[in-house]
Amino acid sequence: MDCSGLACPMPVLKTRKSIDQLKVGDVLLMISTDPGSRPDMEAWTKKTGHSLIEFKKEEDKFKFWIKKTHP
Repeated sequence: MDCSGLACPMPVLKTRKSIDQLKVGDVLLMISTDPGSRPDMEAWTKKTGHSLIEFKKEEDKFKFWIKKTHP
């Protein structure tokens, strides 16, 4: 899911909506250009219990792989 160009809180809100549509065990790739998205996604996954399995910064993009761990 590409959230490029969106500022907080939109990447988190769009991620939540997308995660809700997945099955437990599925992995979502979320891409953002907002530098604040890393602490936001770390806090959101910790709060919700979903798993942030990988984070990468590539040029001006932040990539998050999030695994849905519960319904």
